[in-house]
Amino acid sequence: MDSKAFDPAAGAQPGDRFAGTPLRQTARDALKIVIVGGFGVGKTTMVGSVSEIRPLSTEETMTRAGIGIDDPGRVESKRTTTVAFDFGRISLDEQRVLYLFGAPGQERFWFLWDQLFSGSLGAIVLVDTRRLEECFYSVDRLEAHAMPFVVAVNRFDGPRPRLDRVRDALSLDDGIPLVECDARTRESSKSVLITLVRHLTHLREPSAVQEVAP
Repeated sequence: MDSKAFDPAAGAQPGDRFAGTPLRQTARDALKIVIVGGFGVGKTTMVGSVSEIRPLSTEETMTRAGIGIDDPGRVESKRTTTVAFDFGRISLDEQRVLYLFGAPGQERFWFLWDQLFSGSLGAIVLVDTRRLEECFYSVDRLEAHAMPFVVAVNRFDGPRPRLDRVRDALSLDDGIPLVECDARTRESSKSVLITLVRHLTHLREPSAVQEVAP
């Protein structure tokens, strides 16, 4: 899925939304969220659509060396692939900064995931319903790490199964938020982040009540 928000290969251009966004000197707290999912599901696109800085992207051109290793499957138009991670930034206010890390989707890079999960508040599992089975590992790993997460269905062209069917197929607990999105658009990707923040807030509320209860 090609991004309409940014071109990872291009440098910052005068007047674009990535120019002139230095980190505030008042920034004190750094928060971290990881975006995971299968190969070619749109993680790089989502990071690029919401980041206030031109994202650090480790996209490399796919070559014949990947034949038999990386299966483009139903993403024939994909010409590049993430070989480490994608990185973006959002300033929440004068003191808090949110860092976004897009994890590589190929199985041969899964060893990086544990390092990316370290220190993360939560995660977004990005899903392509045409290749639903590719997100099973993401859900399993997050559950193994006891990390809160939401699932976002990135709507591509083609069949659009109902969200309740997606929930059943993934065996998601009713307490895990499941939403639709278009990773190419800033507002849609921001909405997914807001859903995750609300989910994290909801999960923290019961423990907070217990701590102050007599």
